[in-house]
Amino acid sequence: PIFPGTNCDYDLTRAFQQAGATVKTTVFRNLTAADVNKSIAEMADNIAHCNILALAGGFSAGDEPDGSAKFIATVLNNDKIAHQIDALLDRKCLILGICNGFQALVKSGLLPYGRLGQLTHNSPTLFRNDCNRHISQMVTTRVQSLHSPWLQGFKLGEEHTVAISHGEGKFVCSKEMWRKLINNNQVAFQYVENPNGSVCGIEGLVSQDGLILGKMAHSERRGDNLYQNIQGNLNQDIFKNAVDYFRNK
Repeated sequence: PIFPGTNCDYDLTRAFQQAGATVKTTVFRNLTAADVNKSIAEMADNIAHCNILALAGGFSAGDEPDGSAKFIATVLNNDKIAHQIDALLDRKCLILGICNGFQALVKSGLLPYGRLGQLTHNSPTLFRNDCNRHISQMVTTRVQSLHSPWLQGFKLGEEHTVAISHGEGKFVCSKEMWRKLINNNQVAFQYVENPNGSVCGIEGLVSQDGLILGKMAHSERRGDNLYQNIQGNLNQDIFKNAVDYFRNK
């Protein structure tokens, strides 16, 4: 689904296609109430017939008012959408959210809980970077878990150089929660050098069953000759891992 403010859909589409997936993109229209209702019905039907639901990066609804991804999170919690998301997970299919998509997964409760409807006042969130401004740079992240189809092609400790571009990428949670995330192998990636102040340097999370991955860094922004004078492994191919999961089922 392409929401108002989504801007990474071409990159995400290309990354999945290069991995061998067939991609369907649809625009979520919100000009009128009728448009919203039609878009909800269309999105629900698409989820019912897909193997992977992927939420691209961007700035949904301009990140206003008071924070990012609330529009997408609201859509995900719509009864029709939520029913199909539950069915998708019951089929052991996959969900991905990158940057704005990760914010939506956290603010809807799909991460870290693995299901909708479990948010509390003490739930994790993504907040303004410590520097209080937008960050756009390359970072190095380290694989911290293999507890997911999204991660099965990696090795523990493997490092990737990936682009970030966000104003609200600081992952915030209680000490009790981050200990639980670590003990459950839900911390997928950590920053080698923490650019935004995230608790424990957390860059990406998976649900406890491994079916849902959310991350701030843009794994889809890759390609030959895209970066110059940048060192490190530039190919964090979570997309091939996901497609291989279905090929090998």
